[in-house]
Amino acid sequence: MAHQIADRPPIDIGATTLTSMSAGCQAKLREYLGFTDEPELTNSGVDERILRWAGTDFRGVGHIVRPPSPHTRQVSPTVRVDAWGIERTWLGQYEEISRNPLRGATVEDLRSFPWPEPRIDEALLAQWQAEARRLHREGRHVVIAEHPVYGVLELGCWMCGYDDFLMRLAGDTDFVRAFSDMVFDWQMRIIEPYYAALGPYIDLTTSGDDFGMQQGPLLSPRAFETLVAPYFRARIARTKELAGCYYWHHTCGSVVALLDQIIACGVDILNPIQSSAAGMDPAALKARFGDRLVFWGAVDVQQFLRHATPDEVRRGVRELIRVMGAGGGYVVAPGHNMQDDVPPQNIAAWVQELGVSPA
Repeated sequence: MAHQIADRPPIDIGATTLTSMSAGCQAKLREYLGFTDEPELTNSGVDERILRWAGTDFRGVGHIVRPPSPHTRQVSPTVRVDAWGIERTWLGQYEEISRNPLRGATVEDLRSFPWPEPRIDEALLAQWQAEARRLHREGRHVVIAEHPVYGVLELGCWMCGYDDFLMRLAGDTDFVRAFSDMVFDWQMRIIEPYYAALGPYIDLTTSGDDFGMQQGPLLSPRAFETLVAPYFRARIARTKELAGCYYWHHTCGSVVALLDQIIACGVDILNPIQSSAAGMDPAALKARFGDRLVFWGAVDVQQFLRHATPDEVRRGVRELIRVMGAGGGYVVAPGHNMQDDVPPQNIAAWVQELGVSPA
């Protein structure tokens, strides 16, 4: 994190819910490695034996809070409504949003909408705190707190629909500000107890809010600065006051046009480095932002890990370490969660190249 050169770059294969792997990917990898016993599940959902085999230097605690809410219900075996009133349909590997509760809403509708309670289950928080304390005391891994709240932009897109909310960013800023004020107040009432409990035992916290798509940002730098950054900046500042830790932010897509502003908001670590998106070339990012950001990810899961040969994986990982690891400030990790179509041989080749496993 301090941009110091080590004997090898830090490794994160499976430590967080955003650098993880699907159930099918895990099953194939366990079979390939000869792991026949029941999985030893961790906070990220990845088998602890895989984390040890891969040399993963990190372990996670905590989760997105599931608050009390009048909305939460199971509609059918494949359809549920979450705490925010968002209907989600299970499609076999992931859930997709099938209904947006605030599509077409007015500011008055926001005021009457039944928001979830800003409360964390005390027993669950105590459990997370105990796990963080244990990991901190053992001192074998960097301790990561998973973010407890959704980001303002992505929650707006989910609750209103992407088309609806992105149009409002351009033409109905009163609604966007009213929505964001309410979500920000909710966020702050959650992060206070969360980081007060976990803060003494963690080294960094994650955060997630997607600002990019494949070809560019979801919104202009001007819209980001006026409608997103004020909330993002204040949330980061308060998190750091409470926890005294590094701030790791996950945003998919092409966000190079927003990176100066993202850094100015207080982000220390950028994830996942979606190198297949426009302008997200690892060498260019390192040259331009490497003195101000730690890069975490960049091993492409969209195309590279799916289609490369094991030898190509070794060469690709070697080149990433050479470019992004120059002078420190790089954590080798997947450029998002690995899916069922990533061959276990390619993950093994990656780990072999890092020199931490004989498999």
